[in-house]
Amino acid sequence: MMEKNTSEGPACSPEETASESAKVPTAEPPGEVAVSESTREEQVPKPQAPAPQAPTASTATKPAPPSEDVPSAPLLLTLDDVSSSSVTVSWEPPERLGRLGLQGYVLELCREGASEWVPVSARPMMVTQQTVRNLALGDKFLLRVSAVSSAGAGPPAMLDQPIHIRENIGKAHPGLQLPSPSQTPYLMEKLRPAEAPKIRVPRHLRQTYIRQVGETVNLQIPFQGKPKPQATWTHNGHALDSQRVSMRTGDQDSILFIRSAQRSDSGRYELTVRVEDLEAKAVIDILVIEKPGPPSSIRLLDVWGCNAALQWTPPQDTGNTELLGYMVQKADKKTGQWFTVLERYHPTTCTISDLIIGNSYSFRVFSENLCGLSTSATVTKELAHIQKADIAAKPKGFIERDFSEAPSFTQPLADHTSTPGYSTQLFCSVRASPKPKIIWMKNKMEIQGNPKYRALSEQGVCTLEIRKPSPFDSGVYTCKAINVLGEASVDCRLEVKASAAH
Repeated sequence: MMEKNTSEGPACSPEETASESAKVPTAEPPGEVAVSESTREEQVPKPQAPAPQAPTASTATKPAPPSEDVPSAPLLLTLDDVSSSSVTVSWEPPERLGRLGLQGYVLELCREGASEWVPVSARPMMVTQQTVRNLALGDKFLLRVSAVSSAGAGPPAMLDQPIHIRENIGKAHPGLQLPSPSQTPYLMEKLRPAEAPKIRVPRHLRQTYIRQVGETVNLQIPFQGKPKPQATWTHNGHALDSQRVSMRTGDQDSILFIRSAQRSDSGRYELTVRVEDLEAKAVIDILVIEKPGPPSSIRLLDVWGCNAALQWTPPQDTGNTELLGYMVQKADKKTGQWFTVLERYHPTTCTISDLIIGNSYSFRVFSENLCGLSTSATVTKELAHIQKADIAAKPKGFIERDFSEAPSFTQPLADHTSTPGYSTQLFCSVRASPKPKIIWMKNKMEIQGNPKYRALSEQGVCTLEIRKPSPFDSGVYTCKAINVLGEASVDCRLEVKASAAH
């Protein structure tokens, strides 16, 4: 059986490390790794030797830092081929490559009786299949692979069954005579370690898989196991209907296909993968839905003022799923146009307000689920007439208020200092009714009509702009407001300082 193994334990002793140093595989071009000939001479097959235990430590690969910088373990580590002198393994890239990117993979080997993992190549290799060659008969060892980034190596994926390199004579087929060893070489049998089946359900199928009526259902479920597993499907505990559902099984996956899904296809599908006496099961729930039917009935309960009360009953067919609510619309008799007043409303009674007096209204209700609104709606049979209420208005006597007011300045003028050549402004605000007449004076002399000055009055705010003043424009400025009820004035001093250059 092959699965991921990310645990590591104590490293081996120096004596064990020295004894294993002669067995370090040598690196070859990417994808192939060879073991030295000295290893072949030193390795002697030991009969009845116990299988190597899975090492609990690694001195070749440092523990993965607890960071998102390192990649996760490679996926689907598989033993592709075993011969009398070589082993070929393959794997899939990890789910997470790490923030620093992937630099390659390190394949490591641990021989029988040792606890040290030895890399089979000098540096990480950007391949997902490698062959270890020049192995000796009788070798027993484990293999594991780790993804490596610049932050370090991630957790390894390991074969938890040891690989045994041995030579067997093939069995002859009945009726055929096997050639003698003196005439032909011994027949070599490729031995593969037994692997229990395992099903890898995709993440989106781990919850209820929802499709609409008429859509295609195409499920691809990967699995692993050796020899080739036997896969079977059941629907709600029964065999599949071959006229509606087709199934295809390959070496590494099984596909369930429904060309046009119907509501009867909903239910629990169970995939069973068997290898000899071992089996693995996975359950996938499929729900096939469609639009719901309209509410069974609708009734106008009451009409008062500008309001109408409605009541309806749920639909008989919800579309094989729960309802998301109801949509309520209204239409007046004059225009006949429908307007939505409530969306995804869950109760079955409601009150429609703000109806226009003098109009007559119809109401309709749609049901809604994940597929959308029902194709039709239930409409009220009677109209809701919004009648005018018999209310006699009793106006109270109107008392006219006199807003006349003499001028008064709410914001006086403020003394100001200006620079020659730069325009300046004086501000004040006045309150009066009727609107007062505004007069500006300099040193008690009116300045109306002088092009050097521009006077503005808007909403009670009075402004005097002095264009490019000079020291001659210094003095006391007065703003006077006059109406029929009186007058008021405010003063300020403007000082225009001569520049130092003069």
